[in-house]
Amino acid sequence: MNRINIITLGTKDIVRAHEFYKKLGFVTSVRGPESNPHIIFFKNEGTKIALYPLDELSKDINSDNPPNVSNGFTGFTLAYNAKTKEEVDELMKMAYLAGATIQKVAQATDWGGYGGYFTDLDGYYWEIAYADTWEFDENNMLIIED
Repeated sequence: MNRINIITLGTKDIVRAHEFYKKLGFVTSVRGPESNPHIIFFKNEGTKIALYPLDELSKDINSDNPPNVSNGFTGFTLAYNAKTKEEVDELMKMAYLAGATIQKVAQATDWGGYGGYFTDLDGYYWEIAYADTWEFDENNMLIIED
């Protein structure tokens, strides 16, 4: 088991979350009616992302005893690896204009890169980061050497 195919984000308002991510430039595929989708898949490069109603995701994990839904930080973040500092700034601005909350403005990092964090409409943390040492494969996936 050496890959992740889909990361599913439980969302409190799937229609609102869908609009947010479309404003960031994500192309999506909606299952069910636009006004009340069952699930939304992102047609992004690399690992796939899906939006799914949070209460339904909780029930999917255990319908008899669903896990409690928390509004706190879960220790889970998503990351977009940019190819330039300018791309970091551009994406942070796009996220803000789409309704994100900037948690950390883009800045030099202690590991020699450049990046910032925002939270989406459901409180998921996204890191947008760049390093001049990064390389990408033909699918725009970050190459991580052993």
